[in-house]
Amino acid sequence: MDPKAQLFRTPLSRRALLAGLGASGLTAGLAGRAYAIPPGGNPNAINGWVNSTLAHMSLEQKIGQLFVQEVYGSDPNTPDQRNVKNFGEAVPARIVEKFHLGGVIYFAWTDSFKNPEQVARLSNGLQQAALGSGGKARIPLQIATDQEQGVVTRFGPPATQFPGSMAIGAGRSSADARVAAAITGQELRAVGINVDFAPCSDVNVNPLNPVIGVRSFGSDPALVAEMVAAQVEGYQVDGRVSSSTKHFPGHGDTATDSHTGLPVITHSREQWEKIDAPPFRAAIARGVDMVMTAHLVMPAFDDSGDPATLSRPIITDLLRTELGYQGVVITDGLMMQGVREKYGDAEVAVRALAAGCDQLLMCPDIQPAIAAIQSALGSGRLQQDDLDEKVRRILRMKYRRGMVAQPLAEVAAIGSVVGTPAHQATAAGVSDRTVTLVKNDAKVLPLRPAGQKILVTGYGVTTTQLTADQFTARGATATALQTGTAPTDATIARAVAAAQAVDTVVVLTNKAWDTAVTDRAGGQQKLVKQLLGTGKKVVVVAVRDPYDIAYFNEAPTYVATYSYSPVTPPSLVRVLTGEVSPRGKLPVDIPVAGDPKTVLYPFGHGLGY
Repeated sequence: MDPKAQLFRTPLSRRALLAGLGASGLTAGLAGRAYAIPPGGNPNAINGWVNSTLAHMSLEQKIGQLFVQEVYGSDPNTPDQRNVKNFGEAVPARIVEKFHLGGVIYFAWTDSFKNPEQVARLSNGLQQAALGSGGKARIPLQIATDQEQGVVTRFGPPATQFPGSMAIGAGRSSADARVAAAITGQELRAVGINVDFAPCSDVNVNPLNPVIGVRSFGSDPALVAEMVAAQVEGYQVDGRVSSSTKHFPGHGDTATDSHTGLPVITHSREQWEKIDAPPFRAAIARGVDMVMTAHLVMPAFDDSGDPATLSRPIITDLLRTELGYQGVVITDGLMMQGVREKYGDAEVAVRALAAGCDQLLMCPDIQPAIAAIQSALGSGRLQQDDLDEKVRRILRMKYRRGMVAQPLAEVAAIGSVVGTPAHQATAAGVSDRTVTLVKNDAKVLPLRPAGQKILVTGYGVTTTQLTADQFTARGATATALQTGTAPTDATIARAVAAAQAVDTVVVLTNKAWDTAVTDRAGGQQKLVKQLLGTGKKVVVVAVRDPYDIAYFNEAPTYVATYSYSPVTPPSLVRVLTGEVSPRGKLPVDIPVAGDPKTVLYPFGHGLGY
């Protein structure tokens, strides 16, 4: 067991938590009244508040709690005309008041994230609107985002950045998994965000998966379950934000993206129990506040053709009854094509609630959906008692996670929590332990950069430049030449010409395996092969999915980082130069190109110096 792992196996007292985390640099940001683990475990206190609040709620307020919506705008009281289409109202705070929303979700594209202080002011303004809109029923707002870290990151720098889940899986440390979630949760809560739709609990057993991939901790159910359990505790116990395990019943074995189509998972009941179920069972055992559903068909449990989000056999019979889950069930985004193929948007909302879901995420047409829910309650398709129980679950979560006791962010305290040097140092250490050396046949690594000419090319304007800067800081003459994910022949020719003038080439690839996107795969594969043909020392680095090596296995040197988060390039260069010995182990099998049943590099493979 990792030497820190035992520390994180059970909830800790505040004193034990601070003492235990001091060695890892996590105490900064936990200190202070605002970030103490709140009370809320007393069932009498929870039930008293829930019962009193529910008794004062109107039908409109109860229905409003079922919705978690995206709202455009960086300021709570400034009109944003993009809101009018769905809400008939432009001002974010008025939308919260008008619809009595249970929650909102933040994205960069909704202009929710400008800087930490702005996020906190937005959160506080929306919270005040929610608290003031219910009369005697003062119900705080869920303020959510998807901060999985890695490729799904909404709250960027100066917030502390971590590599994503597959990188954490490569590091094999449940302590690191928990610390990453703890810091992420603390920094979200510091700006008023109290729900993180993380961790991704899917087991990525399909290397062709276009939507999960590095969002998963790996292909081994036991590893994924261990990391999921650690992160649920990190988010909820240490970070004091509600965690949401996703995407139930499991999105790891599909080659279809549910944003654009309806995947079918052909796992048998036995396969589901072995592969998909363990991480969800682990999350439930740790008391996860929320389970997010998947828009996919799993005929082993429901042969109707309906996606799991709309399936009573999956949501009620499997999740509620068999797995015994008593928390909040929330849909994945209802604007996704996978859930909209068979029914209209208003009907989807009713069917999701009838299946057993408690909350509807990002309903694309909220007013017809509300009308449809009201009609279903009137006709008996939905029962009033069931509506009340859904609202009870939502209210219990809000109380238990401290949203009632402390709904507002302390703007003055943000600087002592978000992106602190201690948090950044912890993230760097976690990142260092994830980098995986897959091949070093020519013994090119470790590099000695001082006095050398190095070209960093391939994916990412920022990623190539950050990597080159790290070599420059070590005495190299380093040049960044980004070629993107779909380099043209002309772009490839420029990179090959630049390679002729240097000693070493570091080429970064991003999903070069994805032959479904011909320009991306073909261009990147051609780039790598032509660089190898120069006779220069070439280090290939996969900065996303580790599967790329199958398409240019002639490369003698190959490294997987699973991430291009800002924390990753410094870790990569520390490993490439030998300042840090590579410690990561593959959290997935890498199959032979075109032959998924033949393993090229197995789960657990990883070289050192």
